[in-house]
Amino acid sequence: MRLILILLLGLAALSAVLAANTLRLPALPPQPPASDTAAIDEQAAAGRLAEALRIATVSAAGGQPADPATFAAFAELLQRQFPNAHRVMRRERIADGSLLYTWAGQDSTRKPVLLLAHMDVVPVEPGTESRWQQPPFGGVIADGYVWGRGALDDKLNVTGLLEAADALAAQGWQPPRTLLFAFGHDEEIGGSGAQAIAAALKARGVHAEFLLDEGGALTVGIMPGVTRPVATIMAAEKGYASFRLTATAVGGHSSQPPPDTAISRLARALVRVQEHPMPPRIAPPVDEMLARAAPAMGLLNRVAITNRWLFEPLLIRQLAAGPVSNALIRSTIAPTLLRAGIKDNVLPSEASAVINVRLLPGDSTAAVATHLHQVIGDDGIKISTDGPFASEASAVSDPDSAAFRHLADVTRALFPDAVVTTGLMLGATDARHYQGLYDNRYNFMPVTLDAEDLQRVHGSNERIAVADYARLVRWYRRMLETLP
Repeated sequence: MRLILILLLGLAALSAVLAANTLRLPALPPQPPASDTAAIDEQAAAGRLAEALRIATVSAAGGQPADPATFAAFAELLQRQFPNAHRVMRRERIADGSLLYTWAGQDSTRKPVLLLAHMDVVPVEPGTESRWQQPPFGGVIADGYVWGRGALDDKLNVTGLLEAADALAAQGWQPPRTLLFAFGHDEEIGGSGAQAIAAALKARGVHAEFLLDEGGALTVGIMPGVTRPVATIMAAEKGYASFRLTATAVGGHSSQPPPDTAISRLARALVRVQEHPMPPRIAPPVDEMLARAAPAMGLLNRVAITNRWLFEPLLIRQLAAGPVSNALIRSTIAPTLLRAGIKDNVLPSEASAVINVRLLPGDSTAAVATHLHQVIGDDGIKISTDGPFASEASAVSDPDSAAFRHLADVTRALFPDAVVTTGLMLGATDARHYQGLYDNRYNFMPVTLDAEDLQRVHGSNERIAVADYARLVRWYRRMLETLP
């Protein structure tokens, strides 16, 4: 009887702790009235974006950027479309295509703001052209959308920033601090243009208050348990690395195969890698993301998130169930390229595979290499780094900085029903090349996307609604004119 009483008292105490932690969860900020009131000719702005999409600034497979003449034509288009912005800003062309704009601020002693976007786009996969409802480089406006490659990644941010700057310049507005617009020309193939801009800024002693690049967005139906749009202003970016696994064997005629071949050995290695992923954990930016989104979730999720000391294994299991959420809690490893053989009746003497790794903050390329050696367990498999570029995960920026609060306030003003939180950027962006040149860096673009929209990025039928693009322009304009 005494043991039962002790158990009941312990359960009551545990319940009280869980309840107390849950009740301490702050409420969501009250929804402000919508203030999306800046006067914008939506159709004209959409027309300028459409015109930009017609210039095929394609970074092709194999690491080849578009012809420099293509970027020269794109730069000329921007100058013609946004004459007021070009009148007040100094423009430099860097690394055969990238552009750096400087808009001098009223107070040159204050740290500048660094705003990034990229002008290049990925190619259309051969054989998928017929899937497009509109030509991928037609820049067509139809059914309330602007269609074309770059409508979401990432020309909308290039033209959107310049739309906002042009409107403010026309009014005689001058920024309180210097603004730097850095538009890379080859982000999709590594970002040598961004590296060149970053090197130039470093040589000039530039250090920004904050950097803003593409990445996070307002997503609908993506975060489990949240029905409202979730605005994720990302505070960190995963690292990027690729490894090549190579197996060798004696070649020969396929009619007399040995018990083991280069292909079978490589296949076993790949299976082991897939069956033994990197260990999961909730990194600081994901922990902060969950905490800020928790008030919009149901009771059970709120209890679990506010009592992670007890329920973290449960949370990790839930997050690991989907590909997007799983990528938030571990360094992912994905086989992407396979190569072996020259003829169907010849045993290859070598077989290789490339696996792509996206590094969670706190993991390193060296740690992944050690993991691969351990799980493969075959000294006959050569493991080497591969690819033209690699980067460790970024440092985690402050989600309570004045810059973050400014971005969050502007987002709530234009998207009053949104839950504003932070998060972890899963893909690689040009921002990774600017480390050391800012106090904080964030990834966010003010566009509402659902699961189908996310598939359009690098996929077929990339598009943005005319009204959504206008709201993006308004967001940039408000963000600039209310800079502290």
